Amino acid sequence: MKTAGSIFLRTHFPPPTKLLFLPLTNPKHSLSLIPISISFTRFSSTNPNPILYGPSLHKGTVPTLQCPQNDALLTLREDAFTRVFHLSALRVPSAHCSALETRLRGHLLNWPRVRNIARVPGDDLDPDLASLVTSGESGGGEEGHVSLQRRIYGQAEGDGDVLSPVLYREKLARTFNTRGFVKFRNLAKISRPPKRKKKKKEEEEEEEVKVERRTGKNGFATVEVVEEDDNGGGILGNLVEEEFGREKWRGSTRLLLLDERYAGRGVQDLPEAIKVAVLKEYAEKSANLTFELVRCKLTLFYDYWQMNEILEVLLPDGVVVPSAFETVGHIAHLNLREEHLPYKTLIAKVVLDKNKPKIQTVVNKIDSIHNEYRTMQLEVLAGNHSLVTTVVENGIRFQVDLATVYWSSRLATERQRLLSGFTRKDVVCDVFSGVGPLAISAAKIVKHVFANDLNPFAVEYLERNSVLNKLERKIEVFNMDGRRFIRAMYASDKAQSITQVVMNLPNEAAEFLDAFRGIYKDRPKDTECNLPTIHVYGFSKAQDPEFDFHERIRIALLEVAVNVEMRRVRLVAPGKWMLCASFVLPRSVAFANTAIDT
Repeated sequence: MKTAGSIFLRTHFPPPTKLLFLPLTNPKHSLSLIPISISFTRFSSTNPNPILYGPSLHKGTVPTLQCPQNDALLTLREDAFTRVFHLSALRVPSAHCSALETRLRGHLLNWPRVRNIARVPGDDLDPDLASLVTSGESGGGEEGHVSLQRRIYGQAEGDGDVLSPVLYREKLARTFNTRGFVKFRNLAKISRPPKRKKKKKEEEEEEEVKVERRTGKNGFATVEVVEEDDNGGGILGNLVEEEFGREKWRGSTRLLLLDERYAGRGVQDLPEAIKVAVLKEYAEKSANLTFELVRCKLTLFYDYWQMNEILEVLLPDGVVVPSAFETVGHIAHLNLREEHLPYKTLIAKVVLDKNKPKIQTVVNKIDSIHNEYRTMQLEVLAGNHSLVTTVVENGIRFQVDLATVYWSSRLATERQRLLSGFTRKDVVCDVFSGVGPLAISAAKIVKHVFANDLNPFAVEYLERNSVLNKLERKIEVFNMDGRRFIRAMYASDKAQSITQVVMNLPNEAAEFLDAFRGIYKDRPKDTECNLPTIHVYGFSKAQDPEFDFHERIRIALLEVAVNVEMRRVRLVAPGKWMLCASFVLPRSVAFANTAIDT
């Protein structure tokens, strides 16, 4: 039965479809059921032709290259990444450009790093002369041209016009050339700057500068007017005032780049918000306002595209784009996968180009750390071959040579967390200090620091960095094995002052904890002594990394009851965690009899 309240909605999507019956309450009729046809369309993330908005290397047109595009990509020719986009724009007077941009927001180009306002080459005018050139009621038109001509030739005296500074100085030079100005016969000559004889080289440089001005401040885009709609009603003033005619542009103008969805459209196809709501309002203010629809060519060069956009085009399908790297001073440290190695030179070149001038060298770690000095095997892929750099961390400068010492900027947050727990009364013992990222930073906070490292190159840079930051009086530097260093420190009179011990050698630090066993064995057990807080770092691939690392600490100390505060630092690899365990050295371990242990 068909009732007056029944409604049937039909969609235009292909099957499969499902029918749902929804109740509709009508005050005049009884309850009816509405059959609604709903279609489901499956969208795949691997769609070969996705709808893209905004600039993309997969859109636009590619200019003609001197070599095939595939060869250009293999050699990383920058012109292979130039893309041309055809857009529409409104040419408007520069005086009304900012106001129109606000009113037209939502209809203008909204691409990252591209301004939606462009200059028209060659039509800029000095604001002081604009009133003389443009037509209007305030001295414009023919009268303005006559006034301008009289001012140029110095005939404006008595007309009420103000002379330009150059003409005013020349007038003074001609008038006051006696008595008081006798000694200044060169005044007329210096009133004007001397004319320079331009050489061919200077003229060529000026032409290059003009080209650079068209590309904008950053030089990654150009906007050119390629076509003006002469026959299609291009002057939008005709839409709102019939008496508006096409006049020659006078004064500076700007291009308001319209959104890409309006590219190729005529005036009649533009939204009413542009044709009436905005343009009519401004056209009614003055009978001489003209808004012109022009076609533009927006060219985006290699410098515009981001690093990941370039690499997506360079690398084959299925290869993960490397998007992150560690920065050490002016050095970019990559950890490329095996699938990236055939393209390592191209990847390094892109990383270098997109991060200049901060990055000057790009390196790749070719092997994991296996030696006792913790130095990395690095391969220079691009830039200069100097691995000596300066790193600034927490306001402290560190000189580092990545070829001979170890440095990790990714542990800066962890070092800052550790420093926040130190006080002025603390005495810190850094067993594996390296070049001193923690030891020197702690020296600004604590009372004293004892720093040690086995690598002689690291010790050299540690001493150099302590002098560089004027902290050499608060740091004592040692060059010995970590286990020997711990025993030597607690065998001396410095043992009672040590309150914090840091052991940041994740591969082996837990194995050095046995050096703390029996450090006070030669003293009576009832002696009051200062037990340090130990911060030890380690790696774990176990399913429960905290439990696994805790077990290794208890085994090294030969102590079951160890109250440990565990913290995950970061995930260094899939399934591999770096952890930090902090605990106060148990009294039973410090006074243990090592003779019984052996």
